[in-house]
Amino acid sequence: MFKLAGALEEAGNELARPAGQSSARWQVLAAVEDGPQSVAAIARALAHTRQSVQRIADRLVDDGLALYTPNPAHQRAKLLELTPAGRTALRAIQAAQVDWARRIADGLAPAELGAARATLAELERRLQGRAA
Repeated sequence: MFKLAGALEEAGNELARPAGQSSARWQVLAAVEDGPQSVAAIARALAHTRQSVQRIADRLVDDGLALYTPNPAHQRAKLLELTPAGRTALRAIQAAQVDWARRIADGLAPAELGAARATLAELERRLQGRAA
């Protein structure tokens, strides 16, 4: 599993590199694709620490790919939102990812992919249950 995670991170970095991003930055951009989120909410969704997501979010803001907006639910916890440049970068990465996924899955039966997805989802469910 660690080898697979490493290979996926490496592939993510390769996919994101042409857009000037990394796999980690891609994940944070994608987390706010459908609307603004707090850094804490992004961290929970990605199962990362708030501090690591905060560093990435700050860099995305510095680079003009995201911005902080007021959070009506919390005075101090701002919301992270994509800028048009951030949305353009995310779309470029996502387009590359679709082509990559098709190449990776080529020749695998849909039933095999479905079984692998179900098995991984069950493992995740069990691990989360054990952590609780």
